[in-house]
Amino acid sequence: MQAQPATATTWVIDPMHSEIQFKVKHLVISTVTGSFGQYEGQVDSVGDDFSDAKVSFSADISSINTGQEQRDGHLKSADFFDAEQFPKLTFVSTSMTKTGDDTYNLTGDLTIHGVTKPVTLKVEHGGQMQDFYGQTKAGFEATGTIKRKEFGLTWDGVTEAGGVVVSDDVKLVLNIQLTKQA
Repeated sequence: MQAQPATATTWVIDPMHSEIQFKVKHLVISTVTGSFGQYEGQVDSVGDDFSDAKVSFSADISSINTGQEQRDGHLKSADFFDAEQFPKLTFVSTSMTKTGDDTYNLTGDLTIHGVTKPVTLKVEHGGQMQDFYGQTKAGFEATGTIKRKEFGLTWDGVTEAGGVVVSDDVKLVLNIQLTKQA
């Protein structure tokens, strides 16, 4: 008798308990933090350790928020993300590799501003728990750094003293809570 193959489990992002943030140096002396307010994502895995997980994610560029309306408008403009022409950023995984008891490297294709590049994020699995409604939740934190100019976000400002206004390096910090689907 042959063993039946395990069926995949689907998990979806719980936006009420998740944050999608980026951090970029301004004038090379301070950090500006931004976030996306509208996003969705799904993880499909067989088994409970997520080592075979397939991840897909998208965020609406129009939902960008840095806490400053004028800066948000500039980020949505053709100088940066060009939200009108490229309304979403997307990520589709190509591999998830277990690196420790609760850590992984998640590699995939990130598309921003119509440009797709491979990126690797470090992922820490915070564990699983049932909530008050009997739903199974899983928590993760993913971090990494990308170069914005590689994705066509090439706007540069220079101060009168010759300083850079916006760094090329952008740190990504995703705190994600997933809900297991029935």
